[in-house]
Order: sequence, then structure tokens, then C-alpha cells
Amino acid sequence: MPITIRTVETKKDRKAFINLAWQLYKGNPAWVPPLRRDLGQTLDPKNNHFLRSGPFRLFLAWRDGKPVGRLLAGIDRKTNEVKGKGEGYISLFECIEDYECARALLDAACAYLRANGATAVRGPVSPTNGDDYRGFLLNDFARPPVLMNSYNPPYYPEFFERYGFTKHIDLYAYYFDIHVPRTPEAVAYAMERYGFTVEPINLNRLEDELADIKRVLDEAMPEEWPDLIPPDVDALREMAKALRPLADPEFILIARHNGRPIGFNITLPDYNQVLIHIRDGRLFPFGWLKFLYWKRKIDGLRFFVLFVVPDFRRKGVSAAIFLRTFEAVLKSRYRWVEGSTIGEENDRMRRDVERAGGKHYRTYRIYRKEI
Repeated sequence: MPITIRTVETKKDRKAFINLAWQLYKGNPAWVPPLRRDLGQTLDPKNNHFLRSGPFRLFLAWRDGKPVGRLLAGIDRKTNEVKGKGEGYISLFECIEDYECARALLDAACAYLRANGATAVRGPVSPTNGDDYRGFLLNDFARPPVLMNSYNPPYYPEFFERYGFTKHIDLYAYYFDIHVPRTPEAVAYAMERYGFTVEPINLNRLEDELADIKRVLDEAMPEEWPDLIPPDVDALREMAKALRPLADPEFILIARHNGRPIGFNITLPDYNQVLIHIRDGRLFPFGWLKFLYWKRKIDGLRFFVLFVVPDFRRKGVSAAIFLRTFEAVLKSRYRWVEGSTIGEENDRMRRDVERAGGKHYRTYRIYRKEI
């Protein structure tokens, strides 16, 4: 039967868009189901600032009356304006193992993006412009991904390359053995010499802490990064609202010098170790019992981001944040940490991670194509 492509217009369509993954990954023990409610909120621009940054469409591929593929296509006009680009993006791509299905989806997405002024397309990117579902996994398909990281069949990158996409950037994930010796004496010397402190975030004064994080991002995010700009305060609030239920303040740290914020990191427990046991993606009526049971058994963390303002780089701030994080890990029930994802061109951060004991073990790829 031929493939037909339709845009998502109704609640029934949206439900089919969300539910497709359960069909494609049925029987795959490495796939971690998302919570259906969370994915539904991600697809709603009222809850997702990224979808408010420009036009977007959800596409579904159908064959014989059944959904067989999907993707989200859109344009981030705010970033395009700042970076002087005309790019569109693709996110949440899923497809049966049939190139004709992928081709039809990508044809529809590219036609939509061209009609809205895009001259190139990049993807897969995060549907929230965050650190979730970025890129296609290129290796290590037998093990579940860590919190918010991508998972996909090996044929997705092949389909994109066959369509004409080329590598835009590779993103690296690092594994940390928390028992690797650190250098506390060198960190203590740096903190005393340069006069900075590292303390956990105070969730009771979250607005003030978000203002400090925003200040660091404005100063620290490199202008030469082609695809990212500092989020605005409303976007940070949305992120904080989504992440707060997962957060342990001991693993979200802010560095300060005389009260000025100079760096921060975000590390979260690997809740994928919980979600993998909630196979239907629903907390109700009985998913909450599994959630509470498996939450106590999480033994790993994901170290998401670390930013340091330019005038405090090479002064031990990153090392101090890593050391404080691992000291907290050693006092906890957690036994390992993944640092992800780091762009291959981010030599400075890769060196910091490798000095802290990180071993590169997974790679994710984002593609790009002129349209």
C-alpha cells in the first residue's frame, strides 16, 4: 500500500503521533518509554516556548489506515534572526524500516519549511531546544539511554544520509567512574587563589537563582555556536518547572565570586531507570506505584551542562564543580555519572571532562541539508 502524509489536526491525530513509538519499539528492551502526558505537553506551544519561536507542523505517515511514521518540523525564527540564518529543524522523527516512508515524511517536512522561508534544515534537534532527544544515536544500541537522551534504530542515520543529509555535528556522552582519584588539593588552591565558592542551588529562592543562571548563560554561551542562543527568563522558568520534580539540589551547583555568579551545572538522577519499567507510559492508575518503587533504586546521574564565564575559565571553576559533584555522589546511593551531551568542537569542555575522568562511550549525530 502507498504511503500518505497528513498533518496532525485533531486530538485523535495527536494521540496517534504520540502512540506510534509504542508500535515501533514493541519488544525492544533498550527503549525507554516517555510519559505520554509529558510528551503531550511538549507538543503544546502553551507549555513549550520553543514551539512559540516560529511556525511548526506535526506530520504523520499512514499506510493502510495505520500510522507508520512521524516527525515535527518547524522554524526557530528567534535564533535565525540572531545568527543570520534561514534554517528549519526536524525533531521527534520515528519511522518503520522502510525508506519510502522516511522519504515521504522528509519530502513533506522540507516542502513545508521551504514554503515558510527556510533554505536549510537541521535535525533531529530537541523538541524543547534543550538537552532532550538531540541527534541520532550512532552506537551502543543494546543498552537503554540515560535520562532525556535519544534512542533509535540503527537505520535512522542511514535513511537521513540516503536522503542527502550530511553530518552537521557529533555530540559525545562520557561515562565517569566516580572512584577515579580527583585533585582536591589543586581545587582548594584554585578556590582560595581566585576567591570563588561552589554551593548547591537554593530552591527556596528559585527566581533569584534563575536570574543568576541567566546571567552566566548570557556571558558564557559562545557567540560562535551556530545553533544556540541564551534562553530568555520565561524559557528558563519553563525548564525549571519541568525539571524541579526530578532535581536534587546537591547536584545543581552555582559558583560565585564576591556574590557574582560565574558558573553553574545541572546534574539529575537517571529517571530512565524508572520509566523503563512503566512500559505503557502512564502513571495512572498503577504507574505511580512502579514510579515510587523504582525511584529508590536509581544508581546513576546525568551531568547535563556546565557553563563558566570567560574571565574565570582556566581558574579551576570547572574542576571545582566536578569535584563537588563527585563528593556528593560518593555520599549518596549513586554509583556512576554520564556527562552528556558535548559537541565534538567544544574542545575546552571535552578536555575538562576527560581530566575529570570521563570516558567517551556514546555518540549522537545531528544532520543538515540545504533545501
